[in-house]
Amino acid sequence: MFSFGDGQNAGLFPAYQPNSAEMKKVFNKFDSNKDGKISPEEYKAILRAIGKEHIIKDIGKIFKVADLDGDGFIDFKEFVEVHKKEGGVKTMDIQRAFQAFDSNGDGKISTEEVFELLKRLGEKCSRQDCRKMVRAVDANGDGVIDMDEFTTMMTRTMTLC
Repeated sequence: MFSFGDGQNAGLFPAYQPNSAEMKKVFNKFDSNKDGKISPEEYKAILRAIGKEHIIKDIGKIFKVADLDGDGFIDFKEFVEVHKKEGGVKTMDIQRAFQAFDSNGDGKISTEEVFELLKRLGEKCSRQDCRKMVRAVDANGDGVIDMDEFTTMMTRTMTLC
């Protein structure tokens, strides 16, 4: 549900189940006004920021599944429950997250691409911070993050800054 896939073949990919602290950090990215719940508007803003506008049409379906108490919002408990039902973060989800960062589609994430996406997500990271992030993940020292390095990072932690 919180993946950007269509669900087809989702069971064929290995999953990573984040812990509660990681889930809370992800939830907080969606909950931009920090009221303890995700509104459809907040969800749409994240989709726009990561370039997934085409999914906005499915917001009603997403909230119908996730909003267990029917109040029109997704609270943290509901967020976790839906994520558990989905079985964790699939390899396909990680690939789609990689593609969100890799804006030029060259198969590598540069410092500038990290900076631009985090800026669209409302993060207060400097270019220097982004360079440090890239260096911390860049295992082969080529100055960019490839898919293998990104996958390793995403299965260790889900924090952005």
